[in-house]
Amino acid sequence: MSDQLTERIIGAAIEVHRILGPGLLESIYEEALCLEFGLRGIAYERQKEVDVIYKGHVIKGQKVDILVAGEVVLELKSLTKLPEVAMAQTLSYLKATGLKRALLVNFGQSRLIDGIKRISL
Repeated sequence: MSDQLTERIIGAAIEVHRILGPGLLESIYEEALCLEFGLRGIAYERQKEVDVIYKGHVIKGQKVDILVAGEVVLELKSLTKLPEVAMAQTLSYLKATGLKRALLVNFGQSRLIDGIKRISL
């Protein structure tokens, strides 16, 4: 799933982690990453609502941390170890949005590159 957009997203995330380091709240990384996206001219929507369809009925209340350029779901975490449910959660966002690409970024890792998972359907 390597492409220019995801590489730009990862570069921005690495810059945020380089400056802030691990151990902060997820909301701090989200805010900083959105600022970095703005500086880099990367379009994004923060806390984007997505609907879940159940037997033809729309269920509201699910939000994607960041939707980048209308193409890539970005799920942020700040944990020493990712629970298995994080991957399932990110996959459910892809299904709900109908998109094919996601990045699960865990800012809790000492080296951010170890905390990035590319997901594609």
